[in-house]
Amino acid sequence: MNIIYGIDLLGTMVFAISGAMAAHRQGIDIFGATFIGFVTAIGGGSLRDVFLNIRPVWVEDGNYLIAIFIGVFISAIANKQLYTLAKTLTLFDAIGIGFFTVVGTQKSLDYGSSNIAAIMLGMFSAAMGGVIRDTLMNETPLILRKEIYASACLSGASLFVVLNHFGLDNAWNAFISASLVVLIRLISVKYNLSLPAVKPITKKDD
Repeated sequence: MNIIYGIDLLGTMVFAISGAMAAHRQGIDIFGATFIGFVTAIGGGSLRDVFLNIRPVWVEDGNYLIAIFIGVFISAIANKQLYTLAKTLTLFDAIGIGFFTVVGTQKSLDYGSSNIAAIMLGMFSAAMGGVIRDTLMNETPLILRKEIYASACLSGASLFVVLNHFGLDNAWNAFISASLVVLIRLISVKYNLSLPAVKPITKKDD
């Protein structure tokens, strides 16, 4: 099995777990949790495929739907056990964006995208599923919060493009680049790191 294909399936399952766990956290029923898991898992990849002018991969390959249902099932039967782990939801989300960043970047390169476009589409693949999840859960998407999220994806995608240019084996490239995304994300959460922001202009009273 192609390494990128395997990572894509695993990332799909992990993001389905992340989405379903977010739904369980708010007491949503199993159907709603399945729906949240589904859109979280396929949202970013579907948007990427639209930009690449191809059919979303899950439409033609049933393995992606199976991966989603497995992820939702795991989240349902092991919900209590998963939440006993520290910051489990953040961990699954970090792993998911790491996998999807690599897959999105590689697929974009395969379909003739420029390096810069591939980096951006890698970030879109990883981040947009979480944006859809948070929007449906009536929460501010992580990408819009004062956190290092999309920039972690951009870092991993950039590294993937560089290592790909130098001919590194795909499996090693995928592992190293995805690990960078996960590492940056987890460190930023642990130490509450964020990028600098421009101070808002306040209107002085006359």
